Amino acid sequence: MEKVLVSDSPHIRGKRTTRGIMLDVLVALLPATVMGCVYFGSAAIVNIVVSIAAAVISELAFRLIKRENIKNILRDFDFTSVVTGLLLSLSLPPQTPWYVPLLSAIFAIVAVKMLFGGTGKNIVNPAITGRVFAFIAFQSVMVSGWLAPSIGAISPVVTTGASGTVSTGATELTSMLGGGELSVSLLDLFLGTGVAGSIGETCKLALLLGGVYLVVRKVIKWEYPVIYIAVTGLMAVFTNGCDFSYFLPSILSGGLFLGAIFMATDYVTSPHTRLGNWIYMAALGVVTGALRAATGIEVVSFAILLMNLLVPLINAYVRPRIFGAPSFAARIKTKIDEAKRKRAAKADKEEAK
Repeated sequence: MEKVLVSDSPHIRGKRTTRGIMLDVLVALLPATVMGCVYFGSAAIVNIVVSIAAAVISELAFRLIKRENIKNILRDFDFTSVVTGLLLSLSLPPQTPWYVPLLSAIFAIVAVKMLFGGTGKNIVNPAITGRVFAFIAFQSVMVSGWLAPSIGAISPVVTTGASGTVSTGATELTSMLGGGELSVSLLDLFLGTGVAGSIGETCKLALLLGGVYLVVRKVIKWEYPVIYIAVTGLMAVFTNGCDFSYFLPSILSGGLFLGAIFMATDYVTSPHTRLGNWIYMAALGVVTGALRAATGIEVVSFAILLMNLLVPLINAYVRPRIFGAPSFAARIKTKIDEAKRKRAAKADKEEAK
């Protein structure tokens, strides 16, 4: 008698692996990482190295404490901890002390990822949660203040001290939300020159290049970050008396591009269906825009964390079509055809009388 093997779903497997996808994400993050290091120098490099190292070592140590085989640990290493550490560091201000990315990365990996079962089991994005943890626990040292240098003819308005060195200041987003005027041009915001902010969020061009790479590699769908960014911009317009001059500054300021392209699109913490993701991204834009207007600070990480918790609700009501079942359009067409047949049969009966 032959044995019948029964395995867990999915029963149809593709060639893409978690490791391959994570390597694609790392490649996509490379331009933003390089620009962050160019703009902010050794301080950015230290934070990136510390965060990645803490994330990787935390995952390995956790599995060793569970007495897992070292060969299995190395075989199963899928670079998710590297991505978490890098994303976390890119979302931190460059002047952040080294212990902040260290402790935040440990919290993100141990408390958010490994305690829930590891890769694919976490209910919220580890990098986002690590960023929120850092903001709450180390708020006094988490204020973005370093200005990226000006390049070429792009000359932002910066404040200089008595010694002629660039001083720290509020981010452009915080200034705009507080009712102030932008001190830099839209081109500066796009390139990240002369702009205060986190390590990886300033250069929008670098983030867009990474996003295009992920779309070409079919890691993410292009409309997901576009919906999030567009709705956030429209919310800024709506909350400022329908003034469309707020649209571009609101989407080019802060960490919106970094969050929309690399964090909101996380497979594990986003809805399962395309329609569900459309709803999710639109809701993210509404929440981000509303919280920005209400608080006057950057809230992308808080908005994504909040919406992560609502993803199970979206999945419960927006379900994928059962394999082999007719599509929504096909069901509507069937009902229309049935109604036509009934009307035709009724007309035939009346004519026969």
